[in-house]
Amino acid sequence: MLVNSNELFNAALKGGYAIPAYNVNNLEWIKFVLEACQEDNSPVILAVTPKSIQYFGGYKVVYNVVNSLISELNINIPVVLHLDHAKDFDSCKKAIDAGFTSVMIDASLKTFEQNVDITNKVMDYAKKRGVNVEAELGVIKTDGYGINDRAYYSDLEDSKNFVIQTGIDSFAPSIGNVHGFYKENDNLDFDLLGAICKEVKIPLVLHGGSNLDENKLKAAVFCGVVKVNFNTDLMHAWSLAVREYLKKNVDVYDPRKIILSGEDALKEVIHKKNCMIGSKNRK
Repeated sequence: MLVNSNELFNAALKGGYAIPAYNVNNLEWIKFVLEACQEDNSPVILAVTPKSIQYFGGYKVVYNVVNSLISELNINIPVVLHLDHAKDFDSCKKAIDAGFTSVMIDASLKTFEQNVDITNKVMDYAKKRGVNVEAELGVIKTDGYGINDRAYYSDLEDSKNFVIQTGIDSFAPSIGNVHGFYKENDNLDFDLLGAICKEVKIPLVLHGGSNLDENKLKAAVFCGVVKVNFNTDLMHAWSLAVREYLKKNVDVYDPRKIILSGEDALKEVIHKKNCMIGSKNRK
């Protein structure tokens, strides 16, 4: 069954591990992630972006697919269905109305005041319906460059004020992390991350977990991160496996066989990530 992330985050904080959030792009990926995490006895967050929701065919479609697979596959680990990087209130409202148990409102590119206003509007709607809210401050870059430019990092005082003024459930800071693969040497500011953790006193989220080694992921968990987002590593591994399969099987045109050819590679990444952040076989 789908759950709210509060209990999972509290348990992760006490247990010294983080919950993986895997972006899912189709029915098969949802199935692969659920099966791999069930095997690892790892709770999981299924993250879906607004663009992926369009690809699926709608918010309710995603909700129904996830619920059906949980039932048909006899999944008994905790599962959170999360809207990732929504840019406006309406997207969050649609997800909440469809049955999502967690939403992220990402107004980080707006002014501080605008970010607070939009986040509070989402919070007001979500809290009345038992849905958790994540928000972001600072700029988490997507091109892999300029990651050491402090202008993009979350400000400590602003982070504290943002959490106080919004009352969000979890906070995603920018500490030099990026979406996608790092094209420069990553230099994550764990001192800043630890300071933010002490100031905001709520669960932290690390975006851009792909391509980070185990030591950095463990350091993030030590600094208060309870949710780590993974996407690019999964897409990269799956696509490489599919390309290799098609090279060896040029006459195959069955889309089921093509999509399934990346299953093992995808699950291998998931098992590794679950181990790296300590969610596998958690106590």
